[in-house]
Amino acid sequence: QVQLVESGGGLVQAGGSLRLSCAASGSIGRYNAMGWYRQVPGKQRELVATITRGGSTNYADSVKGRFTISRDNANNTMYLQMNSLKPEDTAVYYCNAYVRSVLGLRYDTWGQGTQVTVSS
Repeated sequence: QVQLVESGGGLVQAGGSLRLSCAASGSIGRYNAMGWYRQVPGKQRELVATITRGGSTNYADSVKGRFTISRDNANNTMYLQMNSLKPEDTAVYYCNAYVRSVLGLRYDTWGQGTQVTVSS
């Protein structure tokens, strides 16, 4: 079982930047796609950004133009560069990766999460 470990979270002032990393214990080339999600207490986990095996990206409207997702297959790591951070970006950020079986079933792997706090 491949494990995902996030790092790079922390406390930053509004307007600042952080880069999150998601290191996989095995090859990330096996995944159909990887992504970042975030969750605040009392709310559902929401999609932030995804990147497919082929490199296609997708972003939530709230982070478009400010966040950039990327992956380094050689080092089995995915990144989320977060610029122009806002207090509403405060959340626990989770790394996700999934594969689809030949039957179309989706199998997800999640990291443990990393806290991002943006002060105003």
